[in-house]
Amino acid sequence: MYAPPPAIEPEVFARVPDKFRITDRVSKWATIQRGGRPTPCFLEGPSFDRDGNLYVVDVAWGRIFRISPSGEFTLVIEYDGEPNGLKIHRDGRIFIADYKNGIMLLDPARGAVTPVVQGSEFGPFKGVNDLVFASNGDLYFTDQGLTGLQDASGRLHRLRADTGRLDTILQGIPSPNGLVLGLEEDIVFVNVTRDNAVWRVPMNQAGAAFKVGAFIRLSGGNGPDGLAIDESGGLAIAHFGLGTVWIVNAIGEPVARVKSCAGLATTNVAYGGADRRTLYITESESGQILMAKVPTAGRAMYSHQ
Repeated sequence: MYAPPPAIEPEVFARVPDKFRITDRVSKWATIQRGGRPTPCFLEGPSFDRDGNLYVVDVAWGRIFRISPSGEFTLVIEYDGEPNGLKIHRDGRIFIADYKNGIMLLDPARGAVTPVVQGSEFGPFKGVNDLVFASNGDLYFTDQGLTGLQDASGRLHRLRADTGRLDTILQGIPSPNGLVLGLEEDIVFVNVTRDNAVWRVPMNQAGAAFKVGAFIRLSGGNGPDGLAIDESGGLAIAHFGLGTVWIVNAIGEPVARVKSCAGLATTNVAYGGADRRTLYITESESGQILMAKVPTAGRAMYSHQ
C-alpha cells in the first residue's frame, strides 16, 4: 500500500548490567507469559524525569530501574509485583501500571509502592498494561490481561483527577496495550496487540467513546506494543516481534522505520534528549535501551508540562 519508508539506524544507549540479570530461576510472570523460558530481565515502560533520568520497569522480576543520562543503572525497587508501564506526574509522583496489582504509586525515596486503584465496577482488573496522563491530570490506562481474538474483553479506563471516579471508556478490545492521547486530547490511540492494529478511539463532549475504528493495520511480528506521539501528531509504534519502531504522520502514512540493532522484542518508546528528538526504545529480550535520532520532536509528556 505504501512504499517502504526511509530507515533510521539506532544505537545502543544502555544495557542492563550482568549483576541485575537473574539467570538461576524463572519468574512466575515468565512461566505464564513466556512458557517458562528463562527471562533474566524484560524491560518496558520508559519514562523520563525532569533531571533527564530514564525510568524503566522489569515486568519479569518486579523491578524498577533508573538510568542516568550517561547510561548507568540504579535499582530503585524490587517488590512483589509485575510492573508493566510507568509514567511520571507533573508533581513528580511516579505511577505504575502493574499487571498483578493494578495502578500503583511509587515512592522512590522510601522504596515502596502503594495501591491507587485495583479494580473497576466489573471486578478486579484482568492485568493493567500501560498508562498516560491527560493535561488535566486524568489518567488513562489499558486493562489487557490475557485477552486476544479468542477473548476480546480487554478494556480502556480513565481515572478522573478531580473526582477520583473510574470510567470504563471502551470494552471488547482484544489485547489493549500502549496508548497515547491525540494532540487535542479528544482521541485516544490504543495499540491492540492481538489485532495487530492501532485503534482510534474518539470521545464525545461527555468523554464517552464513539465511532471507534482501526487507524493503522500492521502485519508480521506479534503486534504493536508501546506508543508515543510527536509534536505534529505523528505516532511512534513499537512493533514487538518485528524488531521495529514505525513512525507514521498524523494521517497514518509511514514516514520512517527504526530497525532494531539488538533483537526483535521492541516493546516501548519514549522521546528524550534536550530537544526531544531522540527516540529511546526498550529491547526487552536483550535487556537494552536503543536510541535513534528522529526528525520530529516528541510531544512533551505530562511530567514536563
